[in-house]
Amino acid sequence: MSTPHDPYVRVRGAREHNLQDVSVDIPRDTLTVFTGVSGSGKSSLAFGTIYAEAQRRYFESVAPYARRLIHQVGAPAVGEVTGLPPAVSLEQRRSAPGARSSVGTVTTLSNFLRMLFSRAGDYPAGAERLDSDAFSPNTAAGACPQCHGLGLIHRTTEELLVPDPSLSIRDGAIAAWPGAWQGKNLRDVLDALGYDIDRPWGELGAEEREWILFTHEQPVVTVHPVREAGRIQRPYQGTYMSARRYVMHTFAESKSRTLRAKAERFLASAPCPACGGSRLRPQAMAVTFAGRTIAELAALPLTSLAELLRAAGGSETARVLTADLLARIETVTELGLGYLSLDRTAPTLSSGELQRLRLATQLRSGLFGVVYVLDEPSAGLHPADTESLLGVLGRLKEAGNSVFVVEHQMDVVRRADWLVDVGPLAGEHGGRVLHSGPPAELAEVTESATRRFLFDDGPAPQRKVRTPSGLLRLNGVDRHNVRGVDAEFPLGVFTAVTGVSGSGKSTLVGQVLAGAFADRQADAAEPAGERPAPWCASAQGLEAVDRLVQVDQRPIGRTPRSNLATYTGLFDVVRKLFAATETARERGYRAGRFSFNVAGGRCETCQGEGFVSVELLFLPSTYAPCPDCHGARYNPQTLEVTLRGLDIAQVLDLTVESAAGFFADTPAAERSLRTLLDVGLGYLRLGQPATELSGGEAQRIKLATELQRTRRGHTLYLLDEPTTGLHPADVEVLMRQLHGLVDAGDTVVVVEHDMTVVAAADRVIDLGPGGGDRGGRIVAAGTPMDVARSPESRTAPYLRTALRLD
Repeated sequence: MSTPHDPYVRVRGAREHNLQDVSVDIPRDTLTVFTGVSGSGKSSLAFGTIYAEAQRRYFESVAPYARRLIHQVGAPAVGEVTGLPPAVSLEQRRSAPGARSSVGTVTTLSNFLRMLFSRAGDYPAGAERLDSDAFSPNTAAGACPQCHGLGLIHRTTEELLVPDPSLSIRDGAIAAWPGAWQGKNLRDVLDALGYDIDRPWGELGAEEREWILFTHEQPVVTVHPVREAGRIQRPYQGTYMSARRYVMHTFAESKSRTLRAKAERFLASAPCPACGGSRLRPQAMAVTFAGRTIAELAALPLTSLAELLRAAGGSETARVLTADLLARIETVTELGLGYLSLDRTAPTLSSGELQRLRLATQLRSGLFGVVYVLDEPSAGLHPADTESLLGVLGRLKEAGNSVFVVEHQMDVVRRADWLVDVGPLAGEHGGRVLHSGPPAELAEVTESATRRFLFDDGPAPQRKVRTPSGLLRLNGVDRHNVRGVDAEFPLGVFTAVTGVSGSGKSTLVGQVLAGAFADRQADAAEPAGERPAPWCASAQGLEAVDRLVQVDQRPIGRTPRSNLATYTGLFDVVRKLFAATETARERGYRAGRFSFNVAGGRCETCQGEGFVSVELLFLPSTYAPCPDCHGARYNPQTLEVTLRGLDIAQVLDLTVESAAGFFADTPAAERSLRTLLDVGLGYLRLGQPATELSGGEAQRIKLATELQRTRRGHTLYLLDEPTTGLHPADVEVLMRQLHGLVDAGDTVVVVEHDMTVVAAADRVIDLGPGGGDRGGRIVAAGTPMDVARSPESRTAPYLRTALRLD
């Protein structure tokens, strides 16, 4: 029975997603960790039920009209929740922040730095004091008028637009121009204007080349197309557009991501000539503090900025503002993010870094008596930084709050006061609370998949290190904080790249190594061997790799119309099977009839969405199942066509596991489903919207899509933290697939913090020793045993533990 001061959050009858009428009591004022395999229902309990109910109650107290302006997650499917305080959610948001969002804006540190310059800055003689808004590139008062506060301008050059001057215009010298008819039209217009389009570009006069590429004029001329056999082409009025004008227009206006990406290849970003990249007006840049402008301070790593502020001194106002700023910076650096600078743009941050920045802000908020619900705060953290994270979570708890954490990192689980283990498996085979109590008591729960990893203290499994089949070498890497580094990646083996957060791992692998291969592909005509590559002096051994596959955690789609079946290509197979049924053939239905994205077979009431928006006057709009199709997404005529007793909507509602049995005799479908099962995604529904998938699930779907393709030559797989969001049991499943790729002759390189993955690698490259300007060099490289014995490596102690050497 609950009381007004109930020390427990009591959940009764939770049925959100796959939860099976769950009832559980969780003590307040504790660090409680929710564990379980991927898809077991732990996030449905922590976020979908507990946080969603706390948010719903808060919104009940908000004026109805104001509620319309706030995004709400909706009421959870739960019988009752009692003893629930207000809640704050810190999720790993998948949406990409805008280019103007930065570390400074996310943490609000920029506000305090601007206040420091406004109130305590050193102004030129006679200059009037500026408001803090004048120091922001995101306001009209502060933004440089030429670049609008972005700091960059996009330009193009003749070298970019015409990479091969030996070609004539007719043969495609102007590479930036479009293909097909539009490109032919521009060439014909130039011909009609009197330019020689058959002469090599390099032989044209400088004035001619300048006008063709850069003119702002748009002359209109009559074009007489060359007659082609069997085609009558009449004269027409053609308008000329210079190559620069076409590129800039496409980059700024095109809705096609492919066209914009192509246009971007012909643009070079350069610092704005007016503000020098500072993004601010001259008046703001004339003000200094401790001898530096605000742009110079914002570009410093936070650790360096803190050192400068401590030594600054100044007036009483300066000391007060500096002390407050230092206290806020300290919280961010404590979470292992001291390598970041205030002007680092948010889109370049990982979801784990963004969540920890928001966590640092919350720590300074002074709230107490609330429930903080966190989504894998250790994601992207090196084990050395996890200790600091636990210290921050402990301080939130000591301030009188409850901290509920969805987590897979066993070091965090061991430090919890209370453990809620959900399972035993994923999807319909999970959704039950197996244990709710102190972590030590999980040892008695034999059903738990977490138990084996939490208490495993047996000897480390022994495996033989593979022999490389070749070597890929990057010389003189120079990108971000990785400077002057020579790196070797052996081919035909499994390589793990480790290091503390911000040490340069993703830069080395995701940008430099991937960029070197992409550059080789773009210019295959250049002889292989030692060749220039992006951000490094030379790259060798690339000729031994036929394909590059980068598998990241970006969403597989941004709307509910994109789903598991559409991304993997399985939906095409399913639609063809339905179109081949006797009923479909009799009615003349083709495969397109069974798509909910086009008119014909879909329900037109909801446009194939399955739900409709219901306007509630002064209350926020809500979504309800479509009154005509009841969520099926198709019209009645389409649903009359069945395949082995199931209509198309019912097939999309099958889990991967169930569908594997249903399509067992269809090789094209069976192959896709088997690879999804092999990476541990059997619990997902075929029609599960992309917006409901986690980053880890999206990454495994991409990997499964690659695995089902026919192998063509030697493939280099690059994966950035593939174990993020995975329970240790799921990590084992994933690792079997990755090692299978290596055994088949391919090369796998992973950026990883999970020491069990690193311990199972053939080669380890450890970057560091710190983050930001204190990192960026290879501290140790070799077998896991070699790196574990390195005295310089911060990874070594944790790798020794994983190898059971201590």
